[in-house]
Amino acid sequence: MEFSFVKNQTVQKVSMTVLVITLTTLIILAILPIYYPLRKYPSMLKTSSESVAPPYHAAEKLIKVADDDDGDNKCDIFVGEWVPNPDAPYYTNTTCWAIHEHQNCMKYGRPDDGFMKWRWKPDGCDLPLFNPYQFLDIVRGKSMAFVGDSIGRNHMQSLICLLSRVEFPFDVSDTEDDYFRRWKYISYNFTVAAFWSPFLVKSQKAAGEADLYNLYLDEFDEKWTSQIQSFDYVILNAAQWFLRPSIYYENHRLVGCRFCQMGNITDLPMTFGYRRALRTAFRALKSFKNYKGITILRTYAPSHFENGEWNKGGDCRRKRPFRSNETNLGGFGLESYLTQVEEFRRAEKQGEKKGLRFRLLDTTQAMSLRPDGHPSRFGHWPNANVTLYNDCVHWCLPGPIDSWSDFLLHMLKMEGRRSHEEMLQRNRKQKMRR
Repeated sequence: MEFSFVKNQTVQKVSMTVLVITLTTLIILAILPIYYPLRKYPSMLKTSSESVAPPYHAAEKLIKVADDDDGDNKCDIFVGEWVPNPDAPYYTNTTCWAIHEHQNCMKYGRPDDGFMKWRWKPDGCDLPLFNPYQFLDIVRGKSMAFVGDSIGRNHMQSLICLLSRVEFPFDVSDTEDDYFRRWKYISYNFTVAAFWSPFLVKSQKAAGEADLYNLYLDEFDEKWTSQIQSFDYVILNAAQWFLRPSIYYENHRLVGCRFCQMGNITDLPMTFGYRRALRTAFRALKSFKNYKGITILRTYAPSHFENGEWNKGGDCRRKRPFRSNETNLGGFGLESYLTQVEEFRRAEKQGEKKGLRFRLLDTTQAMSLRPDGHPSRFGHWPNANVTLYNDCVHWCLPGPIDSWSDFLLHMLKMEGRRSHEEMLQRNRKQKMRR
């Protein structure tokens, strides 16, 4: 910038002008990332090596977390109860741009906030709260993909919001399709991506039908399988979409359907298509020569419609979690969960033979106890000219879904311990051979 000076201006006036301009610029740059909307977030900029974040952060001292000890790896972190956490939440709808509108419950007038103030407490041990600095240090230089439906996207957006205390990512997507997005944490060289695949296998809408899908149960969905080999972590999820009317194909032949209401086609149970889709997704990951990542299956997160089904006035108005003895999982939820666990165990056993790691992120019990955590009617303005049912499937942000990152961080830490122990065992074997 060029400045013109009149003859009688003093050095003090010039210094004051420069100071005001500098302070104004710094203030604008400080607040800009907070209010930048998701869809318009800037593309990745070239940075020097000086922008890399250090492995220690002074701000980390401000985050209250319990220290995990060596005994925690013997505790089942997925079995427990919800306990009060007055310090939550750790972000708001005004500090995080990644919240999807339909899960932005506080923006749209939800009157209570107690649903945000709980944490998951496993039986017999303590699960440390999510530490964003520790998480980013663990995943430094790595990549993580969320593959599945909108609940998976819900999870990814929760993670981005929890990490916002440290850094906002840059949109580095190579497409304008919002169903396939990539973001990069520049200081940590960490990439997170979303791949839309609600059935996990090849699918398409049936011709001439508004809500009927053709599912090719033994064929890969190349929209994600063609891009997944380089990822270090792949988090799979699917379930809810298998309730939709679908026609099943295997080996290029029609083998049956679910809720298709066609007299000449055998109506099969939901688990028929679901089991085969999971099996195909796992088979895709096992078949890739260059895939060395950790595959994580995130289990079913139950919906909580009461007093009616989703399209018949059902709603979710509760304001506190259930205790574990107050509810039981059944019906579609139980069938989905059992199918997931069975297919996971099968894939895990087969993967071990190829040196591949499969892990289970078991959110089912914890989320079955949270009927209070859904948007209900608070995903849009009350008088909005839209037709939307009460949402008792997705999760408010902030909300109980944030606990999934507590689970995820713990799993990554356990993975690090396993790798270290395996390295020590290899070293001991090598010494014994000498």
